[in-house]
Amino acid sequence: MLVNGKWQENWQPVQNKDEKGRFIRQTSSFRHWITADGAAGPSGDAGFKAEKDRYHLYVAYICPWASRTLMARTLKGLEDIISVSVVNPQLSEQGWQFGGFEDSDQDALNHADFMHQIYTQVDTNYTGRATVPVLWDKKTHTIVNNESADIIRIFNSAFVDIVDQGPNLVPEHLSADIEALNSYIYSELNNGVYQAGFASTQQAYDEAYTNVFSALDTLDDRLSDGRAYLFGEQLTESDIRLFVTLIRFDVAYHGLFKCNRNLIKDMPFLHAYMHRILAIDGIAQTVNIQHIKAGYYSIKALNPNGIVPTGPLSF
Repeated sequence: MLVNGKWQENWQPVQNKDEKGRFIRQTSSFRHWITADGAAGPSGDAGFKAEKDRYHLYVAYICPWASRTLMARTLKGLEDIISVSVVNPQLSEQGWQFGGFEDSDQDALNHADFMHQIYTQVDTNYTGRATVPVLWDKKTHTIVNNESADIIRIFNSAFVDIVDQGPNLVPEHLSADIEALNSYIYSELNNGVYQAGFASTQQAYDEAYTNVFSALDTLDDRLSDGRAYLFGEQLTESDIRLFVTLIRFDVAYHGLFKCNRNLIKDMPFLHAYMHRILAIDGIAQTVNIQHIKAGYYSIKALNPNGIVPTGPLSF
């Protein structure tokens, strides 16, 4: 991580843990919002007006949090409005790096070699981890936001006067239910697989494993009535949050993170649902299985020899 703007030791996957060995995720630090008129959003400063080709998104295909912002960008038709750079999926000793892997990009905007240099360009004394996604303002040369939940909301509403297409991912009549389901999916599943994979005690692992499969059973049952998506026939933000974990499950979490009771392929309703979302125009382009496998299996703490499995051959 960065401490007062200086890179400290080699990259480590476990950011923090509690007294029982539970993995704790870092809180995002840049929380400004893009709005239609540049007014301040729910947090941060004003001055970030929705404009074509003003903003840039730094992502990693391996990262579910980053990939859900890519999905929102695609669903809302913002590909020609917001440009993208994809980092190398293999985590280096200095964290995310640019280039050096198929389908990864050099940093044409800021000419950085590592993602942490983007952070220190904005704050020379930055302390914290240099995470993706990062929503960057080309006009003022700063980070707008590095919280994926915020970025999805920004993409959903800020640019409708420029490009008005795709589903409303947080319709008003479902907003309270979406918030509740988002929280459940995050704690039990999105973060739950990481709590299992990075647990440092048996108790922490057992607890996370139980939560993960309890959530998968609950969600599989929810979809068993024939509905297309979690809230019926309308795709919402909750579907994006669930999909990014499901698509990584069989190729990474089942083996490397020890979430091995069963595969998503063995859960008929969740498996069909995952492929239903994958078939939406543009969504397959936000998924790169080669990056996902190369990235997760580059985590030396979990896979010291760096061997990437050949399978599964389908998901």
